[in-house]
Parts: sequence; C-alpha cells; structure tokens
Amino acid sequence: MLSDIQIAQNAKMKPIREVAEGIGISEEYLEYYGKYKAKISEDFWREIEDKPNGKLVLVTAINPTPAGEGKTTTTVGLGQALCKIGKNAVIALREPSLGPVMGIKGGAAGGGYAQVVPMEDINLHFTGDMHAITSACNLLSAAIDNHIHQGNELKIDARRILWKRAMDMNDRALRNIIVGLGGKINGFPREDGFMITVASEVMAILCLSNDISDLKRRLGSILVAYDIDGNSVFARDLKVDGAMCALLRDAIKPNLVQTLENTPCFMHGGPFANIAHGCNSVRATKLALKLGDYCITEAGFGADLGAEKFLDIKCRLAGLKPDAAVIVATVRALKYNGGAARDTLSEENIDALKRGSVNLLKHIENMKKYGLPAIVAINEFPSDTEAEIEYLAKICEENGAEFAVSTVFSDGGDGGVDLAEKLVRLLDTTKSEFKPIYPDDFSLREKIETVAREIYGAGSVTYTTAAAREIDSLESAGFKEMPVCIAKTQYSLSDDPKLLGRPEGFDITVRQVRVSAGAGFVVALTGDIMTMPGLPKAPAANLIDVDADGKISGLF
Repeated sequence: MLSDIQIAQNAKMKPIREVAEGIGISEEYLEYYGKYKAKISEDFWREIEDKPNGKLVLVTAINPTPAGEGKTTTTVGLGQALCKIGKNAVIALREPSLGPVMGIKGGAAGGGYAQVVPMEDINLHFTGDMHAITSACNLLSAAIDNHIHQGNELKIDARRILWKRAMDMNDRALRNIIVGLGGKINGFPREDGFMITVASEVMAILCLSNDISDLKRRLGSILVAYDIDGNSVFARDLKVDGAMCALLRDAIKPNLVQTLENTPCFMHGGPFANIAHGCNSVRATKLALKLGDYCITEAGFGADLGAEKFLDIKCRLAGLKPDAAVIVATVRALKYNGGAARDTLSEENIDALKRGSVNLLKHIENMKKYGLPAIVAINEFPSDTEAEIEYLAKICEENGAEFAVSTVFSDGGDGGVDLAEKLVRLLDTTKSEFKPIYPDDFSLREKIETVAREIYGAGSVTYTTAAAREIDSLESAGFKEMPVCIAKTQYSLSDDPKLLGRPEGFDITVRQVRVSAGAGFVVALTGDIMTMPGLPKAPAANLIDVDADGKISGLF
C-alpha cells in the first residue's frame, strides 16, 4: 500500500470553489489560499444563522496506545461513507500542530484513503492560523515585560506573572528560561518559559469565540499576572487586547478543505486535549451543522479527555447538543490494554482482548452517563481475527452499544458504509438526552471530583496545598461558575500512564490549579503534564525531505 503522503499526492482534488458550492457557499464568501483552501468570510454566517441544525455526531475513542486507534481517520472515513450512501455530511476537524508533526505523533489529517487534503499544506503552515496565534501570545508577553521596563504603572509583581511565551514546536529547552539578561537596557531579569502554541489560552479562546467581538472581549479577560498587592492584572489593562485581536482577524475565520473523496471539511483551531479543551472551533462546528444534515466532528485523545471536555466545556459554553457518539477502538489497542506485549499484537489473543476490553466498556458507560446514544467503530487491521471481532461484537451488544467494523483506512468511504448506515439508523430511532456531567453551580472541587469519580473511576481526589489554596482564591474571585478542564495523561483513565485497562478506586492528585479566564474555564493539572513537549530520540523531522521540484516526502 502507498504511504499516506503518496496517496494524498495522487488525490483528484476539486477546486475549493466547487466544494463550497456543493454545500451552499457562493464564491463571494470565499477567501482563497490557493486553489484548494479557503477561509469563509464573516458575512456568510449572517446568511445562514437562522437555518435549522443538522445532527451533531462526536467521534471519540478508547485511551490511546502505541498501537494506534485511528480516530481522525475514522472521522474522515465516516464523513465520506455518509456521502456514499447519499447523505449530506460535513466534517469538522482540528488543525495539526507542527510540534507533533515534527515529533512523534504525526499529523492530524487522517490516514490511508480517509484523509483531508492538501495534506502537506494542512500539516505544515496551512493558512497561517498557528502563526497568528503564536504572534498574539508573544505580543502579550512582550507587552508585560515592556510595561515593567517602562515604569510598571500597574505595579505588576514579576514573581507572579502567569503568562508564558509560545511557539508551535516541541522544544524542551524552552520550558524554563530566564529573560531580561544583559543589563538595564534589556529590561528586568525574571523567570519565564514557553508553552506549545496549541496549549495556550489564546488557542482555546479562538476556538470558543462566537465572533470577532467575542474574541476581543475574551482576549482582554486573560489573567496575566498579579500586582504587588495581590490584585488581578488582565490583558486589557495592558491595552493590547485590540492588537492581539487584529493579529487574529483572519485566523478566526474557519478554513474549508476537502477529503480524498471531495467531502467538505471545516478544519479550524487545534487545542491540546489535556491542557486545553481538545476540540475544533465553535464557529467551524456551527457552520457544519447549518450546511450539513450530519456534522461529524472529533475530540482529542480518549473519551475521558477529549469527549469529556467537548461535552462539559465546548457544548456547555456554545450551547451545542450532540445527538450521538462514535467510540473508535482497535483489537490491537484493546489487547495492549489487556497486557499483551507490543510486538505480539498481531497474534490472536482472546484472553488479552477480554482483559483489555474493559477500557472500551468504561467509555461506553461514560457516554451513557451523558445521555448519548453510542456506536462502537472497530478500526480493523489485517491481523484481526474473526474470533476477536466476534468477541467485541458480542460484548458491545451485551452492553447496549451498536457495533460496526470500519476499513476506511484501506477502502475509503466504501469501508465505512456499514458504520454510516448503522449510525443513521441509530440517529433515526434513538433520541439524545444529553446533559453535562455536572451543573454550573457545583463548587470547583465538586466539579473536579465528579469528573474524577464518574468519568475516570477514581475513588478520591487529593489536592496539594498550593492547589487547594488556589481553588479557594479563584472561587473568592468569582470563577466558581466556570467548568473545569482537567489535565491528565491520555494513556490511562487515571493520572498514572502505566495503569491500563480500567483501574478503579485510585486516587488522583491535583497539583496545580489556574484559571483561563478569557477561555472561560479553570484548569486543574494532575500527574506530570507537559505544556511544552520535547522531541523524541528519532523525531519524525528526520524523515521529512523535499526534492529539487519542491515535492515533499517522508511526511507520513
């Protein structure tokens, strides 16, 4: 089989104008970025905002493993399959980050014959959204240091600056740095650091903003520091919220691209799924809902992270009501969860599958807690045996979840027809009773503990002294009503990446709490979560090249 990039480079793409026309977007609303990419202008939303919504389907997954699950691939393939059976489907995805692209995870445009194209553009600079977000982050950092250097009228306490610089690359050397060295002319020395752009609050804000006015308001509400008296200092106090918004004027406009089979896809925003909310932009999702009978979207990592944040943060803040969830799993990943060694995952092992399938069952159970009808999509690998597939079908049926095998990686939309037909039938016969897992008026501790207990399966939550003190401070400052964004490892339901399967009764330690006031949620950090990843020993960047004709190779 050809590599992902070879398949993408052989794609027969339609001019993006034709893709847009197919879902009712006339050329006057397109802002072109070449022949195959376009942003949708601000005026278009006013034309369609009163149209009824289609069905909102969230694609999520079991906890990720080194064996791979193929969540984005399934999302793309499902959208293609719905079109194959005559349905009007529009996909909404996140944009890739250069950090994972050059690191170890790879891109975010799907794989095999279920990809979004032009793949090289999407995985590299795309329409420049990531660079605009990075610039807005660093403008705020520059304004903070300049304000202190120019006399510090706001009396900012340099020891209590919360805001960090950003770049869209994995670079562990920048996690903790000293700025302002070199004498008086260069400002005041202080500790600082970088986070990866997709973990920044500006990214979360862009994805949760309804329009440019809302974006500006949220940017101004970023809590950047405390003054020497302990009072809050916001971005608007530094008078750079307008300039930050100007940098993001084009970035807030959703991007339209297409799949290998020319299915329309809005690809916009890309927050990390642990430190941020892990979902594409509200604007892209709402556009897809107005233009398609089915909006197929996804959320990062497993259902305990991305889906929980989609349901408890994005849907709550944006007023969205999902109609169903698709839970992606693989036989290989479930065997890994059941203790099978990575080099044996191609061998039939029903015992390991039985032990590991509890992870899938927990995610099915969790979707039921939200009132969402669920269908399990098994992303099939050639090594999967008939006995293994039959076992998974049986336990899904016993646990009240529809089940379908998907081969979209190798067969494109044709490989997802069974999944698409069963999803349509589920949506036609089962009504969603969605509600978030906790109400707005719970305390921050109650919200954290509800997610830990109900979604993760924890028995208790421990708070460090610093975390407990910060929670009390945030509630006193009026942030109690906000939802919580719990940052933990993606590899386990617990905060210990080594606890696979379905651990129960464990303790989770909240070590730090902070507010993303502009985004509208409180972040609780558990375990050893990095906001600036590092590159592996052999990064993917080592394999990427470009020839004399400008043709890229090695990009998956």
